[in-house]
Amino acid sequence: MVPYASPTITSGLPGSDIGDVVITAGGDMDSSEARNRELVELYWDAHFKRDWELMATFFTEDAHYTDVGMDPVGATGGADIVRRLKIGIEPLSGYYHFPKHIVAQGNLVIWEHMERWMFHTGEVVDHPFVSVMQVRDGKICRWHDYSHIGNVIDNAPAWWLEHIMSGGTNPIPEV
Repeated sequence: MVPYASPTITSGLPGSDIGDVVITAGGDMDSSEARNRELVELYWDAHFKRDWELMATFFTEDAHYTDVGMDPVGATGGADIVRRLKIGIEPLSGYYHFPKHIVAQGNLVIWEHMERWMFHTGEVVDHPFVSVMQVRDGKICRWHDYSHIGNVIDNAPAWWLEHIMSGGTNPIPEV
């Protein structure tokens, strides 16, 4: 076992009441847990840069992604996962990550975090998640997100919800 020292991650926006966040690992992690955690951290870095091509490379061919409680089918494989994510994320005018707690144990990495979704029509949604990612052979093979979807339904603009429900075929309105 080797101690894993995590860097301080700051994610404050001007005027944000969320502030800086320090992510630490409690106790020792073996080297595979440290590698799994690093892989997941690198994935999320690409995710919030919306680097679609790079994002797809983090997943196994049979990787499964879903929003638990919303869609039992989800998406399978890097290309399908990214296609699905783009439907909701690409239209955002601002997309920010506020990491909180991360735990790596065995082949699982569990991350509590909040995403700030900003829409060009003025709405802002702060949406908390717990993301559970399983790693196999240096790639993410399972990603299940747990969140309060009612928060999105209650606060996101109707045009965006219609866009999601259409699978991305409804046009995005101009302001």
